[in-house]
Amino acid sequence: MNISEKGPLHGLLVIALEQAVAAPFCSSRLADAGARVIKVERKGSGDFARGYDTAANGQSAYFVWLNRGKESVALDIKDAADRALFERILARADVFLQNLAPGSLEKLGLDSGSLRARFPQLVTCDITGYGDHGPMRSAKAYDLLVQCESGLASITGTPDGPGRVGISVCDIATGMTAHAGICEALIERQRTGRGRGISVAMFDTMADWMAVPLILHDCAGRPTPRVGLSHPIICPYGAYTCRDGGQIVVSVQNEREWERFCTMVLKRPELINDPRFDGNDNRSRNRDLLQPMIESAFAALDRPHMLALLQEADIASGAVNDVAALSSHPQLDRTAIQCPSGEISLPAPPIRRSGDNVQLGASPALGAHDAAIRREFAASGVAEGRQ
Repeated sequence: MNISEKGPLHGLLVIALEQAVAAPFCSSRLADAGARVIKVERKGSGDFARGYDTAANGQSAYFVWLNRGKESVALDIKDAADRALFERILARADVFLQNLAPGSLEKLGLDSGSLRARFPQLVTCDITGYGDHGPMRSAKAYDLLVQCESGLASITGTPDGPGRVGISVCDIATGMTAHAGICEALIERQRTGRGRGISVAMFDTMADWMAVPLILHDCAGRPTPRVGLSHPIICPYGAYTCRDGGQIVVSVQNEREWERFCTMVLKRPELINDPRFDGNDNRSRNRDLLQPMIESAFAALDRPHMLALLQEADIASGAVNDVAALSSHPQLDRTAIQCPSGEISLPAPPIRRSGDNVQLGASPALGAHDAAIRREFAASGVAEGRQ
């Protein structure tokens, strides 16, 4: 259970029939906000993300990260007794979240529409790969597949070839979107007293995130090239290597910054009024001429010196770090959670609430709360739904 007892969602009960990344990301954020989240796992094997790796002191890094603050109950919802328990829990729930394969719950009469008919207060959220209609409705939708299907991989990487975004960006984006939809539905329920069904598809989420490349294609006939650590539209905006081998990303967004960049960083004030570089469109069009000048200036200084110079010139910049540098980064705020094999350090949740000193709950072992939940939701005295 989440240790935070006074979060904004305190008092809400979320039932998550979930696996992998997208839905667990969503429900973990609900738990961070104080909701009680009961994670329903398959008897015997549990969420298959438990087996992704053993990096977190013998536990899966994905599972530990995404299932903090939840209770775990292991059920076989095809078994009559376990299904009855599952439905008794739902009768008290505020939110039901699931990301099983399309059609799995319809076969059992446990789809979101059927559940809201029985439990009108329930907010339901179905996370799918491609939605509930269309030719790919039943297609498998793992993160890399959706990165490729949505065109994201085609604009990621270098000119030599497409690349995968190095984290499960489609899953995470979908979980974020589902979280927003659930919170909106909960606010609406305060007005109407009734829940609402929400459906969020991974492909739809990434298609939305791909809106700018799509508009450039549809309206201007412009492809979005793969430019590595550069920007396809803004120039200069990219990574440059310093004398000591360290890299820095810089971004010049307007003409005032361009003047300071030329004068204080490049030491080439004559470039300010050079017609080849007058305005972002011209700089972008002539980037092949501009890039060697910038590269030469950066190659003359070590990274700490160049970073100090950029700060003095008030030019947006950042070090190109690896994960080891992130681990020791002075800006990184950490928190700790418990898991069955001990304590794990994680980045602190990015939502910071005034006056809140949240401690995240533990990541549970499979079925860790079976006995307690079965006692709490025993058959006697449990009403069907909320009125």
